[in-house]
Order: sequence, then structure tokens, then C-alpha cells
Amino acid sequence: MNASLVITLIGTDRPGLVNALAARAAECGANWLESSMAQLAGKFAGIVRLEVAEADAGKLEAALRELEAEGLRLTIERGAAAPAAGPWRTTKLALVGHDRPGIVREISAALARHGASISKLETACENASFSGEPLFRASIEVQVPASVQPAALKAELETLANELMVDLNLEGESAD
Repeated sequence: MNASLVITLIGTDRPGLVNALAARAAECGANWLESSMAQLAGKFAGIVRLEVAEADAGKLEAALRELEAEGLRLTIERGAAAPAAGPWRTTKLALVGHDRPGIVREISAALARHGASISKLETACENASFSGEPLFRASIEVQVPASVQPAALKAELETLANELMVDLNLEGESAD
């Protein structure tokens, strides 16, 4: 039987951080399954899911904790079994507009009102090519309950996009 470990980490960015994590995982026979990592404001932040034989999970946790002596802050959690699949639709949102506080709050609140769950959120700020003004971009993967009418969700998101003065595209919905 295997254990799934979810590790979050943050520390001052420097070469070799991912390698240090990967080396310890490999030494313990762990398989690197999923991750998302980035350099943010001079810090390196990431989340990774490793799978390891249950008998080696404690050894892996101890090996990973050694990274704390190198300046990384770690949180290690045991993963839970995936919940039973429900009647959900997967929808993707792509958003771009002038940056301002509150965009993520407003979009996430609208999704929550419909019982939707954000399964993946990626955001970035960049300078607009012509004006140089900061642009906010978001890519959001959402699990929407089958009971939610797609037209109702789309109408609320389009109204909100107009209020926020952002372009929002609701990509194809597919049944799970």
C-alpha cells in the first residue's frame, strides 16, 4: 500500500531547491506525481505530491524535514483518498484585465454562490504591451455541480466581468 504526501514549501530562492527535494524523494523511493512551483518576490514557493510505500513514509518525512535546516519551511500532510466522483462539470475560465485589488475575491465569490469548487488557479500580473499598465491574468479550472444551470453561471460571470472591466472567457464545459 502506498502513502500520498502533499508537501508545501517556501524559502529564499536559490539554485538547487527543487533538486534537493527531488533527491530526498528519490532516496526514499518516492514517486513525484504532481507539483506547482514558482519564484515569487524573491521567495521560492511550491506544492508537490509524492507517493511512497507506506513503510517508507516516515523515512521520507524525516528526509524532507532535513531541508528545514537549509532554510525551507515545510508543511507535510498525508493525502486522503479521493472523494467519490459526483455529478460535476469541468469548466475553465480565462480572465484578463487591468490589475486592481479584488478581482480574485469577486470571481471566487460568484463561483462559490453556485457551489462551484476551484480545482486550479493560476494568476499573473504583467505589463500591457502598448500602455505598459499592469494587466492581471487568471486561468481558473472549476468543478461545477451538475445541478447548476450553465446559463445562470455564465450570466453572472459575464455581468461581473463587465463590472470589473475585464475580459472573461468561459471555455467549454465537459461532463465528468
